[in-house]
Amino acid sequence: MQLLSPKDPSGQIANYLQHVRVGKRLASKTVDLYAHELTKLQSLCDAQNLALVDVQNMHIRRWVASSHSSGKGSKTLALQLSSWRGFYKWLINNGDVNHNPCLDVKPPKAAKPLPKALGVDAAMALAQYQPPDVTPLSVRDTLIVELLYGCGLRVSELVGLDVVASNEAMTDGRGWIDEQAGEVHAFGKGSKRRMVPLGAKALDALLAYKPYRVGLCNDDAPEAALLLGSKGKRLTRTAVWSLLRSRSLAAGLTSPVHPHMLRHSFASHVLQSSGDLRAVQELLGHSSIASTQVYTRLDFQHLAKIYDNTHPRAKLAKEKT
Repeated sequence: MQLLSPKDPSGQIANYLQHVRVGKRLASKTVDLYAHELTKLQSLCDAQNLALVDVQNMHIRRWVASSHSSGKGSKTLALQLSSWRGFYKWLINNGDVNHNPCLDVKPPKAAKPLPKALGVDAAMALAQYQPPDVTPLSVRDTLIVELLYGCGLRVSELVGLDVVASNEAMTDGRGWIDEQAGEVHAFGKGSKRRMVPLGAKALDALLAYKPYRVGLCNDDAPEAALLLGSKGKRLTRTAVWSLLRSRSLAAGLTSPVHPHMLRHSFASHVLQSSGDLRAVQELLGHSSIASTQVYTRLDFQHLAKIYDNTHPRAKLAKEKT
C-alpha cells in the first residue's frame, strides 16, 4: 500500500500502517482511513516545522479546535483523534516518545438530534383513522394510539398495563387504568410510577375495546394484560411498532410512525398549547427538567415555521432568495 503523505522523513507513519495492516490485520479500508488522518497529522507538523515525536498536547488541542471551527463534525474528529492516539501509543511502545499527546483530548460532543414529532394535523389524522373493517384488533389499535398520543406513555408502559389494579401488578412492575378516576397508573423507567390523566377520547376507546378484549382473551388461562394479541397473550413492544407503522401509512401519513414519536408529539403539542414546561415534565415522568427542555426547541421550531410562513418580512426575504 502506498503512503498517502508526500512527507514522512522518519518513515514512522509508513511503519505504523504496516503494523496495523499486517500485525493487527485491520481491514484495508480502515488502514486507508488511518493513512489519510496520519497524512493530515504530518502536514500539520510540516506547517510548523515540527517533528512527529515533538508534538505536544497543546498542538493536538489547537488542531482539533481549528478543524472543528472549519466545520468538521464530531464523528470526523473522533476518527481523527483515534487514528492519532493509536499512532502515538505505538510510538511509545517502540520507545520513540514517552507520552501520548492525544490523551485527554476529546472531540466536541455531537448535537443531540431533536426528537421527531408529528404535526397536529398528522397526529389527528392518525388518531381519527378508522379502517374499513371493524375488528377486535383494529379497535385495540385505536386504543393504543389514544394512550400513546393522549397520555404520552412509553411503549413499555403501554404494554405493561393490566386490566385492573392488583397486588401482582404492584409487585411485578405493571400499571393499570382507573376508569372511575380517569387516571392511567404507569410503571416507567427507573421503576417509577406516575399517574397521567386519561382523556375523554382515550376513555371512549377503552370502553369500546373492552367487549372485544373478552373475545381475545384465552379462557383457559386468562391474561391480566389490557392489550392482547390475536393469540390472547400480552402484546409485545415489537408488535406495537409494527401495527403503528401499518396504521400510520394506511391513515395517509407520509412516513411511518413509531411509539416514541407519539410520546414526543404529546409533549410538544401540550407545551405548544400551555407553555408549562413543569407540567410536561410531570406528565412525561422525567426526573430532570433538562430532559424535558428539548421540547422547547421543538416549540421554537414550530414558532419559527409560523413566522416564516406568515410574517411579511420573512416572506419578503424568501422572495429575494
